Amino acid sequence: MSFHSLLPRPRRVEHAPGQLTLDIRTSVGGEPSVARWFRRHVGAATGLPLPLAAKPTIEFRIDHGVNGHRVEIGPEHVLVTAQHTAAAHHAAQTLRQLLPPDAFRRAPVRDEPLSLPCGVVEDHPRFGWRGCHLDVARHFLPKRDVLRFVELLAMHKLNVLHLHLTDDQGWRVEVPQYPELTRIGSWRARSEVGRAEVPEHDQQPHGGYYTTEDLQEIVAYAAEHHVTVVPEIDVPGHSQAAIAAYPELGTGDPVPVWDSWGVSDRILAPRRATVDFFHDVLDHVMAIFPSPVICLGGDEVPGATPAHGALLRRLVEHVHARGRRTSAWDDAVQLTTLPQGTIVLAWQDPQAIARAAEAGNDVLLCPETHFYLDHRQSDHPDEPVPVGHLNTLENVYDYAPPTERVLGLQAHLWTEHLDSAARVDYAAFPRLCAFAEVAWSAERDPAEFQHRLVHHHLPRLDAYGVEYRPLDGPYPWQLRPGVAGRPR
Repeated sequence: MSFHSLLPRPRRVEHAPGQLTLDIRTSVGGEPSVARWFRRHVGAATGLPLPLAAKPTIEFRIDHGVNGHRVEIGPEHVLVTAQHTAAAHHAAQTLRQLLPPDAFRRAPVRDEPLSLPCGVVEDHPRFGWRGCHLDVARHFLPKRDVLRFVELLAMHKLNVLHLHLTDDQGWRVEVPQYPELTRIGSWRARSEVGRAEVPEHDQQPHGGYYTTEDLQEIVAYAAEHHVTVVPEIDVPGHSQAAIAAYPELGTGDPVPVWDSWGVSDRILAPRRATVDFFHDVLDHVMAIFPSPVICLGGDEVPGATPAHGALLRRLVEHVHARGRRTSAWDDAVQLTTLPQGTIVLAWQDPQAIARAAEAGNDVLLCPETHFYLDHRQSDHPDEPVPVGHLNTLENVYDYAPPTERVLGLQAHLWTEHLDSAARVDYAAFPRLCAFAEVAWSAERDPAEFQHRLVHHHLPRLDAYGVEYRPLDGPYPWQLRPGVAGRPR
């Protein structure tokens, strides 16, 4: 591999003659957690022992005076100098990309010498928040698939996993104080299939949830990859699963967990008891997730009243009183005045940035038109479940984000039509590769990105086992014949 194969694109590279050969004598050391990560993952793929050593071949050194990281590769030694541990981990990902694509396998497949090109890479990210939202409420993803998705985010130097844990169609987080949330709220009797004008349903029950220990494992594993997990408990709308479990949270007759897509009109009753209930839920969630940010949704609340805005604000204040920040979708500003410190997720309204700035709030840019990766990737009739806007790989890459009062960027995977890890792979990749470069790289070149993607990065995804969408259209087994979409 060469320095021109890296994705996201680094800020500066300097080539030098020669190469460093990795063999049984190659050792790693320096910053302990990154050295262990490199030994574990690259060692498994290459079959090399990569022992930890005091004077290692590959050294990860922390220097708070560095901006980002600097990788210097010589014929005998690799020195990584990084601003902090996360930057050192990004450098480790760079080194892995400089090896052949087989470095992304889980076991060695070739008995061939491996080498790193000599030279220097200096790099740091454009945005501090480079996130991806994963909806596990509409379709549950088993823990193993979430852990795998964490690895894929880290591979692309993304650093936030926004985990959408609750919605009308399912409640996915165990709360021991309220066992009905998972006994009843975590599964539905059937699911809508596609988005036909006349809704069609399968007759397959769907469900699942994460225990407290499952979520603690996800958080710990993500931390090893320098990914922060931001949990979302969506209120006061998108709450039918919670109302199904505890009907007193809503109004009207009892309802089941919703089996259709879209926006349910069953929303939380703005009562003191509802606030107390979600205080307990949020305290449990904050005990699991050390994330400095907790998302409270606030989006798409049909029939909302000022009392619903007051409910949301009281829950935001509860989280802030415990030393955390909250985030909420830009719809929430129509419900209530969000307290300072709340992060606005700007998904639909270009004016959200200006309004947030006036209110003293920061913004995450996640425009539906560019960063919603569940939307259809082409207008070809074979595109499986063609919903939403046309959002091509090129459209993702072309997004030009403003930077004032913007914490960062976030891509989104809503899973109404993504019912397996394979379908998530298909929707996410390679568009998430383009998103990663937009979020990381200060300079971009569409033609050069396409070359790196095709000739260098897709082979890495192949080696890792990602079932991405081929650039020229889906494979036959990726089609969903007969499943209607609803393109916009």
